[in-house]
Amino acid sequence: MDLQHLGFDTRAIHAGQPPNAENGAVMTPIYATSTYKQDGVGGLRGGYEYSRTGNPTRRALEECLASLEGGARGIAFASGMAAEDALIRVTCAPGDHVVIPNDAYGGTYRLFKQVFDPWGLDHTPAPVHDSAAVAAAVRPGRTKLIWIETPSNPLLGVADIDTLAHVAEDSGALLVVDNTFATPYLQQPLLLGADVVVHSTTKYAGGHSDVVGGAVVTASPELGAAVATVQNSTGATAGPFDSYLVMRGLKTLGVRMDRHCDNTERVVALLVGHPAVSDVFYPGLTDHPGHDVAAKQMKRFGGMVSFRVAAGREAAVHACNRTRIFTLAESLGGVESLIELPAIMTHASVAGSALEVPADLIRLSVGIESVEDLLADLDRALAG
Repeated sequence: MDLQHLGFDTRAIHAGQPPNAENGAVMTPIYATSTYKQDGVGGLRGGYEYSRTGNPTRRALEECLASLEGGARGIAFASGMAAEDALIRVTCAPGDHVVIPNDAYGGTYRLFKQVFDPWGLDHTPAPVHDSAAVAAAVRPGRTKLIWIETPSNPLLGVADIDTLAHVAEDSGALLVVDNTFATPYLQQPLLLGADVVVHSTTKYAGGHSDVVGGAVVTASPELGAAVATVQNSTGATAGPFDSYLVMRGLKTLGVRMDRHCDNTERVVALLVGHPAVSDVFYPGLTDHPGHDVAAKQMKRFGGMVSFRVAAGREAAVHACNRTRIFTLAESLGGVESLIELPAIMTHASVAGSALEVPADLIRLSVGIESVEDLLADLDRALAG
Protein backbone atom coordinates (compact mmCIF):
# COMPACT_ATOMS: atom_id res chain seq x y z
CA MET A 1 0.00 0.00 0.00
CA ASP A 2 1.29 3.47 -0.95
CA LEU A 3 1.39 5.48 2.27
CA GLN A 4 3.11 8.62 1.05
CA HIS A 5 -0.15 10.53 0.54
CA LEU A 6 -1.19 9.83 4.14
CA GLY A 7 -0.55 11.99 7.20
CA PHE A 8 2.72 12.13 9.13
CA ASP A 9 1.50 10.24 12.19
CA THR A 10 -0.01 7.50 10.03
CA ARG A 11 3.27 7.02 8.18
CA ALA A 12 5.27 7.09 11.41
CA ILE A 13 3.27 4.10 12.60
CA HIS A 14 2.91 2.15 9.34
CA ALA A 15 5.60 3.08 6.76
CA GLY A 16 7.90 0.13 6.18
CA GLN A 17 6.06 -1.82 8.88
CA PRO A 18 3.15 -3.89 7.45
CA PRO A 19 1.83 -6.75 9.59
CA ASN A 20 4.01 -9.83 9.30
CA ALA A 21 2.93 -11.83 6.25
CA GLU A 22 3.62 -15.18 7.92
CA ASN A 23 1.84 -14.78 11.25
CA GLY A 24 0.12 -11.39 11.24
CA ALA A 25 2.31 -9.84 13.96
CA VAL A 26 1.48 -6.12 14.10
CA MET A 27 4.93 -5.07 15.30
CA THR A 28 8.01 -5.59 13.13
CA PRO A 29 10.02 -8.41 14.75
CA ILE A 30 13.55 -7.95 16.04
CA TYR A 31 15.45 -10.12 13.59
CA ALA A 32 18.33 -11.13 15.84
CA THR A 33 20.18 -13.10 13.20
CA SER A 34 23.58 -12.73 11.62
CA THR A 35 22.91 -14.82 8.51
CA TYR A 36 20.05 -16.18 6.35
CA LYS A 37 19.34 -19.54 4.73
CA GLN A 38 19.68 -19.39 0.95
CA ASP A 39 17.44 -21.30 -1.40
CA GLY A 40 20.29 -22.79 -3.37
CA VAL A 41 23.62 -21.15 -4.14
CA GLY A 42 22.96 -17.47 -4.75
CA GLY A 43 19.24 -17.87 -4.11
CA LEU A 44 18.61 -15.15 -1.57
CA ARG A 45 15.29 -15.26 0.22
CA GLY A 46 13.94 -11.70 0.23
CA GLY A 47 17.35 -10.37 -0.77
CA TYR A 48 18.97 -11.11 2.60
CA GLU A 49 22.29 -12.88 3.04
CA TYR A 50 24.14 -11.33 6.03
CA SER A 51 22.91 -8.80 8.57
CA ARG A 52 25.67 -6.27 8.05
CA THR A 53 24.46 -6.02 4.46
CA GLY A 54 20.75 -6.10 5.23
CA ASN A 55 18.43 -6.86 8.13
CA PRO A 56 14.61 -6.77 7.97
CA THR A 57 14.27 -4.75 11.18
CA ARG A 58 16.79 -2.17 9.99
CA ARG A 59 15.20 -2.11 6.55
CA ALA A 60 11.82 -1.29 8.10
CA LEU A 61 13.36 1.63 10.01
CA GLU A 62 15.12 2.90 6.89
CA GLU A 63 11.89 2.85 4.90
CA CYS A 64 10.03 4.65 7.67
CA LEU A 65 12.69 7.38 7.93
CA ALA A 66 12.69 7.90 4.16
CA SER A 67 8.91 8.24 4.19
CA LEU A 68 8.86 10.76 7.06
CA GLU A 69 11.54 12.93 5.42
CA GLY A 70 10.08 12.63 1.93
CA GLY A 71 13.31 11.07 0.68
CA ALA A 72 14.24 8.37 -1.82
CA ARG A 73 16.45 6.30 0.49
CA GLY A 74 17.08 6.03 4.21
CA ILE A 75 20.22 4.45 5.65
CA ALA A 76 20.44 3.68 9.37
CA PHE A 77 23.73 3.71 11.25
CA ALA A 78 25.12 2.80 14.65
CA SER A 79 25.39 6.49 15.60
CA GLY A 80 24.85 9.95 14.20
CA MET A 81 28.60 10.39 13.80
CA ALA A 82 28.84 7.15 11.79
CA ALA A 83 26.11 8.50 9.51
CA GLU A 84 27.98 11.77 9.01
CA ASP A 85 31.27 9.95 8.40
CA ALA A 86 29.76 7.74 5.69
CA LEU A 87 28.14 10.68 3.91
CA ILE A 88 31.38 12.68 3.88
CA ARG A 89 33.35 9.72 2.50
CA VAL A 90 30.86 9.29 -0.34
CA THR A 91 30.67 12.95 -1.34
CA CYS A 92 34.18 14.28 -0.70
CA ALA A 93 37.79 13.49 -1.52
CA PRO A 94 41.15 14.89 -0.36
CA GLY A 95 41.54 18.42 -1.69
CA ASP A 96 37.81 19.18 -1.49
CA HIS A 97 36.19 21.78 0.72
CA VAL A 98 33.11 21.95 2.96
CA VAL A 99 31.25 24.89 4.50
CA ILE A 100 30.12 24.14 8.07
CA PRO A 101 28.15 26.15 10.64
CA ASN A 102 30.12 28.49 12.86
CA ASP A 103 28.18 27.04 15.81
CA ALA A 104 28.10 23.41 14.73
CA TYR A 105 27.66 20.53 17.14
CA GLY A 106 30.99 19.79 18.79
CA GLY A 107 31.10 16.21 17.52
CA THR A 108 30.57 17.35 13.93
CA TYR A 109 33.34 19.91 14.25
CA ARG A 110 35.65 17.28 15.78
CA LEU A 111 34.93 14.92 12.86
CA PHE A 112 35.92 17.55 10.31
CA LYS A 113 38.87 18.90 12.32
CA GLN A 114 40.46 15.76 13.71
CA VAL A 115 39.50 13.10 11.16
CA PHE A 116 38.97 14.77 7.79
CA ASP A 117 41.45 17.65 8.05
CA PRO A 118 44.40 15.20 8.16
CA TRP A 119 42.73 13.32 5.28
CA GLY A 120 42.99 16.50 3.20
CA LEU A 121 39.44 17.86 3.40
CA ASP A 122 39.27 21.58 4.13
CA HIS A 123 36.40 23.26 5.94
CA THR A 124 35.31 26.85 6.52
CA PRO A 125 32.97 27.85 9.35
CA ALA A 126 30.29 30.33 8.30
CA PRO A 127 27.22 31.84 9.97
CA VAL A 128 24.62 29.72 8.23
CA HIS A 129 21.83 32.11 9.22
CA ASP A 130 23.47 34.55 6.78
CA SER A 131 23.00 33.12 3.28
CA ALA A 132 25.29 35.72 1.73
CA ALA A 133 28.07 34.76 4.15
CA VAL A 134 27.62 31.11 3.25
CA ALA A 135 27.82 31.94 -0.46
CA ALA A 136 30.99 33.94 0.20
CA ALA A 137 32.56 30.97 2.00
CA VAL A 138 32.09 28.69 -1.02
CA ARG A 139 35.28 27.92 -2.95
CA PRO A 140 34.33 27.52 -6.62
CA GLY A 141 35.21 24.12 -7.97
CA ARG A 142 36.22 22.78 -4.55
CA THR A 143 33.21 23.06 -2.24
CA LYS A 144 31.32 19.76 -2.27
CA LEU A 145 29.06 20.22 0.73
CA ILE A 146 27.25 23.08 2.41
CA TRP A 147 26.51 21.59 5.82
CA ILE A 148 23.95 23.25 8.05
CA GLU A 149 22.09 22.67 11.28
CA THR A 150 18.78 24.45 11.63
CA PRO A 151 18.07 25.16 14.38
CA SER A 152 21.73 24.91 15.26
CA ASN A 153 23.35 23.35 18.29
CA PRO A 154 23.66 25.05 20.77
CA LEU A 155 22.80 28.64 19.78
CA LEU A 156 19.55 27.83 17.95
CA GLY A 157 20.52 29.71 14.80
CA VAL A 158 18.18 29.34 11.83
CA ALA A 159 19.28 28.82 8.23
CA ASP A 160 17.04 29.49 5.23
CA ILE A 161 16.97 26.04 3.63
CA ASP A 162 15.32 27.14 0.39
CA THR A 163 17.81 29.97 -0.19
CA LEU A 164 20.83 27.83 0.66
CA ALA A 165 19.57 25.08 -1.63
CA HIS A 166 19.91 27.55 -4.49
CA VAL A 167 23.37 28.62 -3.26
CA ALA A 168 24.44 24.97 -3.25
CA GLU A 169 22.97 24.29 -6.68
CA ASP A 170 24.65 27.34 -8.18
CA SER A 171 28.03 26.29 -6.77
CA GLY A 172 27.77 22.61 -7.68
CA ALA A 173 27.66 21.55 -4.03
CA LEU A 174 25.19 19.44 -2.08
CA LEU A 175 23.15 20.94 0.74
CA VAL A 176 23.23 18.74 3.85
CA VAL A 177 20.82 19.54 6.70
CA ASP A 178 21.23 18.13 10.18
CA ASN A 179 17.55 17.87 11.10
CA THR A 180 18.08 16.39 14.56
CA PHE A 181 16.72 19.36 16.53
CA ALA A 182 13.67 19.96 14.34
CA THR A 183 12.83 16.33 13.42
CA PRO A 184 10.81 15.56 10.27
CA TYR A 185 7.65 16.32 12.22
CA LEU A 186 8.53 20.01 12.46
CA GLN A 187 10.64 20.46 9.32
CA GLN A 188 11.27 18.55 6.08
CA PRO A 189 14.44 19.90 4.44
CA LEU A 190 14.32 17.66 1.36
CA LEU A 191 10.97 19.15 0.38
CA LEU A 192 12.58 22.60 0.69
CA GLY A 193 15.38 21.74 -1.73
CA ALA A 194 18.07 20.11 0.41
CA ASP A 195 19.90 17.11 -1.02
CA VAL A 196 20.56 15.15 2.17
CA VAL A 197 19.27 15.02 5.73
CA VAL A 198 21.28 13.58 8.61
CA HIS A 199 20.01 12.62 12.04
CA SER A 200 21.21 11.47 15.37
CA THR A 201 18.31 9.07 15.90
CA THR A 202 19.55 8.85 19.49
CA LYS A 203 17.67 12.08 20.09
CA TYR A 204 14.04 12.84 19.26
CA ALA A 205 13.59 9.95 16.81
CA GLY A 206 14.28 7.38 19.54
CA GLY A 207 12.97 9.77 22.14
CA HIS A 208 13.57 7.76 25.30
CA SER A 209 17.35 8.01 25.91
CA ASP A 210 17.71 4.24 25.52
CA VAL A 211 19.36 3.88 22.11
CA VAL A 212 22.27 5.31 20.10
CA GLY A 213 21.81 5.60 16.34
CA GLY A 214 22.06 7.76 13.27
CA ALA A 215 20.61 8.08 9.80
CA VAL A 216 21.14 9.57 6.36
CA VAL A 217 18.16 10.26 4.13
CA THR A 218 18.82 11.27 0.52
CA ALA A 219 16.70 12.91 -2.14
CA SER A 220 18.60 10.95 -4.79
CA PRO A 221 18.32 7.15 -4.95
CA GLU A 222 21.81 7.02 -6.52
CA LEU A 223 23.40 8.93 -3.63
CA GLY A 224 21.45 6.76 -1.20
CA ALA A 225 22.82 3.63 -2.82
CA ALA A 226 26.37 4.99 -2.59
CA VAL A 227 25.94 5.76 1.13
CA ALA A 228 24.50 2.28 1.67
CA THR A 229 27.60 0.80 0.02
CA VAL A 230 29.82 2.60 2.55
CA GLN A 231 27.48 1.53 5.35
CA ASN A 232 27.94 -2.10 4.33
CA SER A 233 31.64 -1.80 3.59
CA THR A 234 32.60 -0.12 6.88
CA GLY A 235 30.05 -1.94 9.00
CA ALA A 236 28.72 0.88 11.20
CA THR A 237 25.17 -0.38 10.84
CA ALA A 238 22.24 -0.01 13.20
CA GLY A 239 21.64 -3.32 14.95
CA PRO A 240 18.19 -4.94 14.91
CA PHE A 241 17.35 -4.12 18.54
CA ASP A 242 18.50 -0.52 18.15
CA SER A 243 16.47 -0.25 14.94
CA TYR A 244 13.42 -1.57 16.77
CA LEU A 245 13.83 1.02 19.55
CA VAL A 246 14.08 3.90 17.08
CA MET A 247 11.03 2.64 15.17
CA ARG A 248 9.10 2.42 18.42
CA GLY A 249 10.09 6.01 19.18
CA LEU A 250 9.05 7.25 15.74
CA LYS A 251 5.51 5.99 16.27
CA THR A 252 4.96 8.66 18.95
CA LEU A 253 7.22 11.36 17.51
CA GLY A 254 4.37 13.67 16.53
CA VAL A 255 2.56 13.61 19.86
CA ARG A 256 5.82 13.90 21.78
CA MET A 257 7.00 16.87 19.75
CA ASP A 258 3.75 18.70 20.38
CA ARG A 259 4.27 18.27 24.12
CA HIS A 260 7.96 19.20 23.88
CA CYS A 261 6.98 22.40 22.07
CA ASP A 262 4.19 23.23 24.53
CA ASN A 263 6.51 22.85 27.51
CA THR A 264 9.36 24.73 25.87
CA GLU A 265 7.20 27.73 25.12
CA ARG A 266 6.33 27.94 28.82
CA VAL A 267 9.99 27.58 29.82
CA VAL A 268 10.99 30.32 27.38
CA ALA A 269 8.33 32.62 28.85
CA LEU A 270 9.91 32.08 32.29
CA LEU A 271 13.44 32.75 31.04
CA VAL A 272 12.63 35.91 29.10
CA GLY A 273 12.93 38.80 31.52
CA HIS A 274 14.20 36.58 34.36
CA PRO A 275 16.67 38.63 36.44
CA ALA A 276 19.26 35.83 36.33
CA VAL A 277 19.15 35.51 32.53
CA SER A 278 20.83 37.89 30.07
CA ASP A 279 19.95 36.30 26.69
CA VAL A 280 17.52 33.63 25.50
CA PHE A 281 18.05 31.75 22.23
CA TYR A 282 14.83 30.31 20.83
CA PRO A 283 13.52 30.73 17.28
CA GLY A 284 9.95 31.06 18.54
CA LEU A 285 10.75 34.48 20.01
CA THR A 286 9.68 37.25 17.65
CA ASP A 287 12.94 39.13 18.24
CA HIS A 288 15.05 36.08 17.32
CA PRO A 289 16.91 37.01 14.10
CA GLY A 290 15.75 33.78 12.43
CA HIS A 291 12.17 33.88 13.64
CA ASP A 292 10.56 34.72 10.29
CA VAL A 293 12.51 32.03 8.45
CA ALA A 294 11.75 29.47 11.15
CA ALA A 295 8.05 30.35 11.00
CA LYS A 296 8.15 29.81 7.23
CA GLN A 297 9.90 26.42 7.21
CA MET A 298 8.98 24.86 10.56
CA LYS A 299 5.65 23.66 11.90
CA ARG A 300 6.60 24.78 15.43
CA PHE A 301 9.85 25.88 17.06
CA GLY A 302 11.03 22.78 18.87
CA GLY A 303 11.99 21.56 22.31
CA MET A 304 15.48 23.05 22.64
CA VAL A 305 16.35 26.41 24.22
CA SER A 306 19.65 27.95 25.28
CA PHE A 307 20.27 30.95 27.50
CA ARG A 308 23.11 32.91 29.06
CA VAL A 309 23.35 33.51 32.79
CA ALA A 310 23.79 37.16 33.67
CA ALA A 311 26.24 36.54 36.51
CA GLY A 312 28.63 34.52 34.34
CA ARG A 313 30.14 31.07 34.11
CA GLU A 314 30.26 30.13 37.79
CA ALA A 315 26.63 31.09 38.26
CA ALA A 316 25.75 28.99 35.21
CA VAL A 317 27.61 26.00 36.64
CA HIS A 318 25.85 26.52 39.96
CA ALA A 319 22.42 26.62 38.28
CA CYS A 320 23.16 23.39 36.36
CA ASN A 321 24.13 21.69 39.61
CA ARG A 322 20.99 22.81 41.47
CA THR A 323 18.22 21.42 39.29
CA ARG A 324 16.33 18.38 40.56
CA ILE A 325 14.02 17.49 37.67
CA PHE A 326 16.24 18.72 34.84
CA THR A 327 18.97 16.07 34.80
CA LEU A 328 22.56 17.28 34.32
CA ALA A 329 23.54 15.22 31.28
CA GLU A 330 24.64 15.39 27.68
CA SER A 331 22.39 14.42 24.75
CA LEU A 332 18.86 15.67 24.15
CA GLY A 333 15.46 14.81 22.75
CA GLY A 334 14.31 12.30 25.36
CA VAL A 335 11.07 12.40 27.29
CA GLU A 336 13.01 13.61 30.33
CA SER A 337 14.33 17.17 30.65
CA LEU A 338 18.11 17.66 30.50
CA ILE A 339 20.36 20.60 31.36
CA GLU A 340 24.00 21.09 30.40
CA LEU A 341 26.81 23.61 30.02
CA PRO A 342 27.95 23.21 26.37
CA ALA A 343 31.33 24.93 26.83
CA ILE A 344 32.63 22.14 29.05
CA MET A 345 30.31 19.31 28.02
CA THR A 346 28.92 18.72 24.50
CA HIS A 347 30.98 21.46 22.86
CA ALA A 348 34.28 21.14 24.72
CA SER A 349 35.95 20.14 21.44
CA VAL A 350 35.40 23.63 19.95
CA ALA A 351 37.20 25.49 22.78
CA GLY A 352 39.72 27.91 21.32
CA SER A 353 38.29 27.65 17.81
CA ALA A 354 36.05 29.93 15.76
CA LEU A 355 33.14 27.83 17.02
CA GLU A 356 33.77 28.40 20.74
CA VAL A 357 30.52 28.89 22.65
CA PRO A 358 29.96 31.31 25.55
CA ALA A 359 31.17 29.97 28.89
CA ASP A 360 27.95 31.08 30.61
CA LEU A 361 25.61 29.37 28.10
CA ILE A 362 23.16 26.76 29.39
CA ARG A 363 21.34 24.44 26.99
CA LEU A 364 18.04 22.83 27.90
CA SER A 365 16.35 19.86 26.32
CA VAL A 366 12.81 20.35 27.60
CA GLY A 367 11.03 17.07 28.23
CA ILE A 368 7.39 16.12 28.54
CA GLU A 369 7.03 16.24 32.34
CA SER A 370 4.35 18.35 34.01
CA VAL A 371 5.40 21.83 32.97
CA GLU A 372 4.69 23.48 36.33
CA ASP A 373 7.28 21.19 37.90
CA LEU A 374 9.84 22.16 35.27
CA LEU A 375 9.20 25.88 35.79
CA ALA A 376 9.54 25.61 39.56
CA ASP A 377 12.76 23.59 39.20
CA LEU A 378 14.38 26.13 36.88
CA ASP A 379 13.25 29.14 38.90
CA ARG A 380 14.70 27.66 42.08
CA ALA A 381 17.99 26.74 40.38
CA LEU A 382 18.40 30.21 38.89
CA ALA A 383 17.57 31.89 42.19
CA GLY A 384 20.84 30.50 43.56
